[in-house]
Amino acid sequence: MTLFKRLPLIITLGLLIHGFTFVAYAQEKIVVVTNRNNDVQLIDKKGLIDLFMGKYSAFPNGKEATPIDVESETELKSQFYQSLVGLPLARVNAYWSRLKFSGRVKPPAIEQTIDDIKLRLEEDESALAYVYESYVTDNMKVVYRFD
Repeated sequence: MTLFKRLPLIITLGLLIHGFTFVAYAQEKIVVVTNRNNDVQLIDKKGLIDLFMGKYSAFPNGKEATPIDVESETELKSQFYQSLVGLPLARVNAYWSRLKFSGRVKPPAIEQTIDDIKLRLEEDESALAYVYESYVTDNMKVVYRFD
């Protein structure tokens, strides 16, 4: 009987904790990074859209670019595409499904975790990925910041 009396309190606490976690992620800024040895210093938003939405496969300086999506961080991925193109992740996935079927363009490469992205960025100068600002290491160069 006491459990039923405390159930509303337990649910409320759970929701508060979940809400604080969401706010912490929502406040963290997303940045786009590349290998620190990459010649590119900055990329504008239009250039990022062109790279991550398959219009171009090279940096503005003409060198090959490999955009990378992170599979396990759906909230990060969702926030990134919402900030980049103003679309929810479901619409972005539908966009890529249509384009992959046509065979015209190649979607961003996929890494499973942030650690995989960090390793890829260390090894591959053409790699371009999005991460929360707190994940940036000395081996990365920030080329775009979302406001």
